[in-house]
Amino acid sequence: MAAIETEGLTKDYLVGFWRPRPYRALDALTLSVEPGEVFGFLGPNGAGKSTTLKLLMQLIFPTSGVARILGSPVGDVAARKRIGFLAENPYYYDYLTAEELLTYFARLFGYSSADAKTRVAGVLDQVGLGAERRLRLRGFSKGMVQRVGLAQALLNEPEVVFLDEPMSGLDPLGRRDVRNLILSLRKRGCTVFFSSHILSDAEELCDRVAIVAQGKLAAAGRLDELLAFELQGWELVIADVPAALAAALPARFGNVTALSHGRVALRVGADAEPDQVIRDLRTAGARLESLNPIRLTLEDFFMNHVRAAPARVTGL
Repeated sequence: MAAIETEGLTKDYLVGFWRPRPYRALDALTLSVEPGEVFGFLGPNGAGKSTTLKLLMQLIFPTSGVARILGSPVGDVAARKRIGFLAENPYYYDYLTAEELLTYFARLFGYSSADAKTRVAGVLDQVGLGAERRLRLRGFSKGMVQRVGLAQALLNEPEVVFLDEPMSGLDPLGRRDVRNLILSLRKRGCTVFFSSHILSDAEELCDRVAIVAQGKLAAAGRLDELLAFELQGWELVIADVPAALAAALPARFGNVTALSHGRVALRVGADAEPDQVIRDLRTAGARLESLNPIRLTLEDFFMNHVRAAPARVTGL
């Protein structure tokens, strides 16, 4: 059984004042997320990522299509007790402290007073909030509020966690902490569904990704499937290049770049034999520093699909 499923999930809004017209924010999204995997939901701003998460949380309702979480419809109360959710821009009553806010949520989940205190302390430790937990939220930075939001998403030890732009507002240290937190959730078997437009995070964390553009699913699959495209060439970095060789390199390789400390970077096509090229360069007196394959990155893949996506449907 899939942890998360959507079938033809669609959301239209009416836009305009005098003559409202339908605007399709999400168009027939169908995808499946397996238990225990980290799933990246990628797309530029306005692509439909937050709309999808709001539909899964039943904060808004679909125009058509269905969605299931842990095998149950998204509105099922029993299933909702087993999930956690972090909104893109969480907002809480700012006269409460972080401890008071999370204790309130813990009691809503049915924890006793003593258990709530223990659980709140544990999740605040997880997200890296120390003495600040006793300060009012009105004095928190955006990054600190984001950490509180992560803590409330983990409060009930969920089986599935939905995170909408979880790195938003975090400094590099905070982003590293969130990445480590997501990996620890996967290690204990939790399913993590997070939206992002930060592609490096997806490359580091995700088992599979889906790319949305203009409200439509553009591509989905495992990262090794999406990134394992045909080799496009090789990049070599060489040092100790004799003057005669340096003069001859542009004619043979064309794409030659001078680097610091007398090093040179050059590219050869995918059909070239890198071993033979290296032997020729060494024979000419150069020293090889590195050899790297040139392949399509996730960012390249992302941009290609975003550019190719058809325009959104309006005025249905």
